[in-house]
Amino acid sequence: MKAGKLSTTILIILLVLIVDQVIKIYIKTHYPIGEVTRIFGWDWARIHFIENSGMAWGWKFGNEGGKVALTLFRLVAVLFGSWLIVKFAREKYSRGFMVCVALIYAGALGNLIDSMFYGMIFDKGLHFDATVGDYVGYSGIASLKGEGYSSFLHGSVVDMLYFPMVNTTYPSWVPWLGGEPFEFFGPIFNIADMAISTGVITLLVFQKRFYRRAETPLVSETVPGTEG
Repeated sequence: MKAGKLSTTILIILLVLIVDQVIKIYIKTHYPIGEVTRIFGWDWARIHFIENSGMAWGWKFGNEGGKVALTLFRLVAVLFGSWLIVKFAREKYSRGFMVCVALIYAGALGNLIDSMFYGMIFDKGLHFDATVGDYVGYSGIASLKGEGYSSFLHGSVVDMLYFPMVNTTYPSWVPWLGGEPFEFFGPIFNIADMAISTGVITLLVFQKRFYRRAETPLVSETVPGTEG
């Protein structure tokens, strides 16, 4: 059972990583940054290619120093997570719990790969420009050929999934926000982000079931001389 849980966990991690990286590399080498394509013509489901210098869901973490610190933190978290996965597989954690752990781990590793290596293997990408003190974009379509746009730990994360299901404005009676635009769901994300969120949310919803260890059956021993 332990080997089965670990094999399932590794398989999920590999599948998420392969899908995540294949989509990212395809988008980056076929779309100019900022390109928007409607999926099946739907207005609420789009491919919107952007690059993210910081955290998941397009959030940022300071300047270039903050990005390196975040990447190193991700690296330490992934290394620690590798040890935890083996530990959990050896113990009596449920298969559902292991699936959630695999999703979170794969998502973290998927974005870590972008941050660590994309600056070295792509010729164009969102990068920090010290002269302006901020990240700057690029024109054209990136390629895997040529010199990298940055160095180790300085790559930007590729995001492309965008689902603006509701586009409207706040009612006039809403304090401070009346008349302002409202969008649900606004973040642009990737498969790795989705895996992390799915794993975390599922853990929170089913935490009582997942954290319940398998019970060891009690063995009843008959004391000699007490048989009925």
